Amino acid sequence: MELSSLLNRFNEPETLKMAKLGRELRASGIDVIDLSLGEPDFDTPQHIKDAAIKAINDNWSHYTPVSGFLDLREAVCTKLKRDNNLDYTFDNIVTSTGAKQSLANVILALVDEGDEVIIPTPYWVTYSELVKIARGKVVEIRTTVENEFKATPAEVEAAITPRTKVFMFSSPCNPSGAVYSKEELAALAEVFRKHPHVTILSDEIYEYINFVGAHESIAQFSDIKDRVVIVNGLSKGFAMTGWRLGYIAASTEIAKACEKLQGQFTSGTCSITQKAAVVALTGDLKPSIEMTEEFTKRRARTLELVKSIPGFKCFEPQGAFYVFPDVSSYYGKSNGTEKVNNAADFSMYLLNTAHVSSVMGDAFGEPNCVRFSFANSMENIEKAWKRIADALAQLK
Repeated sequence: MELSSLLNRFNEPETLKMAKLGRELRASGIDVIDLSLGEPDFDTPQHIKDAAIKAINDNWSHYTPVSGFLDLREAVCTKLKRDNNLDYTFDNIVTSTGAKQSLANVILALVDEGDEVIIPTPYWVTYSELVKIARGKVVEIRTTVENEFKATPAEVEAAITPRTKVFMFSSPCNPSGAVYSKEELAALAEVFRKHPHVTILSDEIYEYINFVGAHESIAQFSDIKDRVVIVNGLSKGFAMTGWRLGYIAASTEIAKACEKLQGQFTSGTCSITQKAAVVALTGDLKPSIEMTEEFTKRRARTLELVKSIPGFKCFEPQGAFYVFPDVSSYYGKSNGTEKVNNAADFSMYLLNTAHVSSVMGDAFGEPNCVRFSFANSMENIEKAWKRIADALAQLK
């Protein structure tokens, strides 16, 4: 059997691959601590679960409109006005089966073969692969720890060409934890004003997990707002990863294009999830705030533990729930049986020796770094970093 050449254009997500390897070791009886997956370890808040149960009992069990129930799209608009002071109407909103599908819809709706998509490193693993699926060209801007893993206006300006179709970024960023301030976004907006052919794709899925202040969206600059596509969802801020609900806010032209694509792929997302999402988006944010307070404590302790590791160079994350240290000082070292030559070797060494899963930085466009999540209990965080320290002490 000859499979489609499409499958050769992109790679399996390393985040899922490492989680799979960790599960296999765990199934064999090994105690593996998972610091690889980007998933809150909290349960979905009760008032959201109650809304889902009510939806089931009220028989919301039939096909839904492709872009989502009207009350859900209006709830997204309410949330965007309440939290971000952004004005949208329901016809600007398309809900999907997770923010990943929202991203795929946008890229497939905008990018043709040979079109360039600028992505600052480090970036979430799926960004580059979606561009490859669309036969576009990934143009990386290599950011640095010294610049807090943020692209500067000069770097963005230099990367734009007549073939540039999209600038794609996240704030807060997965994996670095970088958060763009209002002033930094304003400086980027000034660049985009000069290049009206560029659409800005702003992934804001970690909006509520912010350690430095209020979330800022680049869509706030009204003269470029119609060229901004906001992607967001419920997975991170509401601990609803398995519910699968993402959404975009965009111009009606882009929204209709995404609706057309989604109509052939999945149609509308789960009816029960949609009804629960209305309550999540318009209801009490106290559980989300409490989750962020707990992540704040874990972040502080994780940074203390990371800083105690010799040779690590680590940016203090301003949002999300990861640390992304530069581990390249360990490249070329060995414990006598295993040699660490790169980030992939480093992650596999920790998995096999310390029984702690992580994700190699190559997947995020940064080959000198490794991502560790602190979306785990404080007890597991303490235990994991003790194991990591012991394993790295064996490398000479």
